[in-house]
Amino acid sequence: MSMKKSEARVKNFETSLAALEKIVRELERGDLPLEESLRLFEEGVALSRECQERLNQAERRIETLLRDADGRPVLSVFGAEAEELRPSDEDEAEQDESVF
Repeated sequence: MSMKKSEARVKNFETSLAALEKIVRELERGDLPLEESLRLFEEGVALSRECQERLNQAERRIETLLRDADGRPVLSVFGAEAEELRPSDEDEAEQDESVF
């Protein structure tokens, strides 16, 4: 196994994503020879797949952690989404008012 392949396995998500972004910038410049563009494109596809798999693994870990004692998913709302779903003070005041 070559050193380059073993180094690629050790990279973390952020490093892989940064490398992918660099490849995209180089390809967008459009001044590379065809063979170099193809090589970078292949490398970018591999990095993209690697990043997607790491995201999938993280999602599976989170789903496992967010299960109740019976193994059912527990849904909860985070951050700004929770604020959007929480009734405002005005909404609560309107609900408290009675027309009768």
